[in-house]
Amino acid sequence: MKEEGQIILFEFPRGDLSEGKLRPALLINSVPGAYNLWLICMISTQLQRKVNGFDEIVAPKDDDFKTSGLKKSSLI
Repeated sequence: MKEEGQIILFEFPRGDLSEGKLRPALLINSVPGAYNLWLICMISTQLQRKVNGFDEIVAPKDDDFKTSGLKKSSLI
């Protein structure tokens, strides 16, 4: 069962719309309506792309890192 705040694996398409790769994503909220749609946020290990005041870094030192399922510091 999907829940807000859960980290899932999602196949993000590539820029050229070819088949993507499984990437982690954060479930933000379900979208109202008849379909099982969710607002999600991509998670990346590209920490150098952080936008100050907007992005958050989840790191091994954080209390909830172990339960996140992430393998290394990541940008949300």
